[in-house]
Amino acid sequence: MSRFKISAALWDRIHHFASFPQTGVSLQQMVLFGQHPTQGTLLKASQFLSEELPIRLSHRVVELESLPDGLSKMPSINKVKEWYAQSFEELVTFPKPRLKPELEEVLRMPPAETIPFPSATPNPSLDPLMHEGPVGSGLVSERHIANGGNGFGATGSATRLRIPIERRYFSPPPKTIIYPPEVHDYNEKFTRLLENIKKRHDPTVTTVAQGVLEWKRKQKAGRIDQSIQEWLDRFYMSRIGIRFLIGQHVALNTLQPHPDYVGIICTRANVHDICHEAIENARYVCEEHYALFKGPPIQLLCPKDLTFAYVPGHLSHICFELLKNSLRAVVERYGVDNEDSFPPIKVVVVEGSEDITIKISDEGGGIPRSAIPMIWTYLYTTMSDEGLEANIDASDFKAPMAGFGYGLPLSRLYARFFGGDLRLISMDGYGTDVYISLNKLSSSREPLQ
Repeated sequence: MSRFKISAALWDRIHHFASFPQTGVSLQQMVLFGQHPTQGTLLKASQFLSEELPIRLSHRVVELESLPDGLSKMPSINKVKEWYAQSFEELVTFPKPRLKPELEEVLRMPPAETIPFPSATPNPSLDPLMHEGPVGSGLVSERHIANGGNGFGATGSATRLRIPIERRYFSPPPKTIIYPPEVHDYNEKFTRLLENIKKRHDPTVTTVAQGVLEWKRKQKAGRIDQSIQEWLDRFYMSRIGIRFLIGQHVALNTLQPHPDYVGIICTRANVHDICHEAIENARYVCEEHYALFKGPPIQLLCPKDLTFAYVPGHLSHICFELLKNSLRAVVERYGVDNEDSFPPIKVVVVEGSEDITIKISDEGGGIPRSAIPMIWTYLYTTMSDEGLEANIDASDFKAPMAGFGYGLPLSRLYARFFGGDLRLISMDGYGTDVYISLNKLSSSREPLQ
């Protein structure tokens, strides 16, 4: 397959889009917007994504091009940059629907004052010292892009007055409108485009990890420094956001309505069931990896009726990764020949006024205090670079017990994405407690940088 080439004209366009702020949305806003999808609300969602996704992708392409110390020249990093640029080009050149002027006018009308729409609050995981500026302002500019007109009939220049996102996009059009076939056709084609883009980017996590390994080898660097670490945090957080927006839009357009779901968001995600499934999966992987008849027991203390609005896939991913770490620590401390003496791992779930907190406690020996800062570092693992490379190649991020040093830092990003957090406290010589905090108010905006 031939590689995608970024032309000078495309670079100009990417830089133009990268000059606009990204717009974060909250879980609560996405639930309210997608509750009763019609062709009109789906068209508005397409309108938002056809503006927002190119901006998010352009920010990443520009950053990938300007990485320090030769990292941007690594073959795998270049491959990812070309994927992002190709997806950007497909979005900005995607033909807009031809609508009658009166329908365009209705779709542009602001919502009636009677429609309450909650504002998104700043994400607490963003360091207040790192001034968010326009990135997290919750505002969408009237960005009519002169060389492509990305606003379905919006007029004006990129510098026009910004209108809050809830006034511009999250304003449901009147239910009485009958939409022409062109709208349905456009929604279907745009959804197919998003599905293809999502598929193209499936291997991004492992390909970037491969690129960092290539760079480490070239630099003869033992570990990655703080600036690369911060870039990886920003890059992967952005990826979670892009995939969430695409996954949500595709689900609204393709899945049958379900009383507990709005797209991929479960409005009554059952914490007990998600934790129980993660426990079963982690124990299975552990028993397979170590050829055990019975892995360490895991006790779950959680109210069976505790539910809140969340993306189950995110919570499942976090719990599975953390339980795998605990299981590995216990087995390696006590040895595979001592199945009967494995101490239990305890999972305790509690609902507070703002958060749902999950504590995972193990007696796997803990982590030396000097190593604690390293556990949040990407590619930090006891494996050699060669072993890491084999693991990355084989896994496509479905890594077995050992993984490739991404479990903890990525899990923390997933927790922070909707305003939660992940903290770890270790007793060297005894074990480790990990606390997952989940914001049950669902009002935090994505932490975009």
